[in-house]
Formats: sequence, structure tokens, C-alpha cells
Amino acid sequence: MLLTPHQVRTFRSRAHHLKPVVMVGEKGITDNLLAELNRALEDHELIKVSIAGAERADRRLITEELCQTTGAQLVQLIGRISVLYRPRPTEAHTTRSPKR
Repeated sequence: MLLTPHQVRTFRSRAHHLKPVVMVGEKGITDNLLAELNRALEDHELIKVSIAGAERADRRLITEELCQTTGAQLVQLIGRISVLYRPRPTEAHTTRSPKR
């Protein structure tokens, strides 16, 4: 799924006020980080990821790997912040139990 320019503008606007919910640190991409990233994408669909301690080219590579591994789309990459989007599967809405 490729995002249209209109979708990218909409998601960038919606993400502007979000705070990063996942942070990639010195250890890089680990199984725990991927699990947390998947959980955040399932819960929110649109998230910010902070990538610390990496050069510009490395941040892009890390972001591309995160997108490939999770099936998310890159909305925006500015500095150390990546905005990712992955729509919830339609069956997830019917199988989820309500929050109490």
C-alpha cells in the first residue's frame, strides 16, 4: 500500500502534536523493540519513533528496516523522528474485547 500525497499531508498534520512512543537506542533494533513497535501500531496506527545516536544515513536505514519488518509506511522523517503509519486489520476491530 502506497500513501497518496493527500494521505501523507493528512497524516503529517495529525502527527504534528504526537510525542514519540517508541525510541530506538544504542542497542538498535531488537526483538523487544519490534514487539513494542507492533503493539504501538496496533493501538494507534499513526506513531512517532525517535532514533537516538545515529547518523542521518543510519537513521534512514533504521527507519526503512522498521517499515519493512512491521509493514508500516513512512509518512515523514525529520531529524531523529520518524512518523510511521500502519492501518489496523479490519478483523482486529471485531475480535478485540472492549476496554474496561
